[in-house]
Amino acid sequence: MLVFSLGILMGTASAVVADGWSGQVTPYLWATGVGGDITPFRGGPTVSIDDSFSEIVNDLEGAFFLSGFARHDRLVVLGDFSYASLSKKGRLPNGVPAEGEIRQTSLTLEAGYRLVDVERIRFDVLVGARAWWLHSAVKIPVAGVNYSKSFNFIDPIVAARANVRLLPQWSAIFYGDVGGYGVGSKMTSQVLATLNYQVNQHLYASAGFRQLTVDYKSGGTRADVTMSGPLLGVTWQF
Repeated sequence: MLVFSLGILMGTASAVVADGWSGQVTPYLWATGVGGDITPFRGGPTVSIDDSFSEIVNDLEGAFFLSGFARHDRLVVLGDFSYASLSKKGRLPNGVPAEGEIRQTSLTLEAGYRLVDVERIRFDVLVGARAWWLHSAVKIPVAGVNYSKSFNFIDPIVAARANVRLLPQWSAIFYGDVGGYGVGSKMTSQVLATLNYQVNQHLYASAGFRQLTVDYKSGGTRADVTMSGPLLGVTWQF
């Protein structure tokens, strides 16, 4: 899955704008693989996916990610919107041809406090929520099965984000969140790490790794999906 995003997770320190607020955006390419299982209804077939990035390219129908970040003194606020749609043709364990589709949309909103703000280290803690809208579909032409289901839920999450200055033009970003706790999903989590190079006062180039997971179960519906892979991007500070 090659995605285009505007993100805060890879960003470095931001320049100050009006009224003491600062911000940044990061367009990046995410070469992610997808793995997991989808069971759309009780007793229904489970669609399993374990595809690398090269395999995902053929099955990807669309993807879009958009994130934003703002900071005022020690207050930090962020939001992230993501969308991805994937279709897959294969066979059930008994060899019967089947088609599966997974479509996920999520919106993450967080606010927090900058605990550490020194020359080389900046460390934020945040709390918030991630809302999920998931759609799954299974088609088994020879059996006349054509079933789809959409479901949505909201996960509380806690997060931490660190910016470590390594050299005058080099820095590293580490981000992680975890949530769910049975309120929405059983668990959702995200980790990201990047190495960043300062090109000029406002522009940074980044390379790293990102993983996003969700494990949801309600009644007979189950969605346990992981998206992970390397990324490349640039950060613009304003």
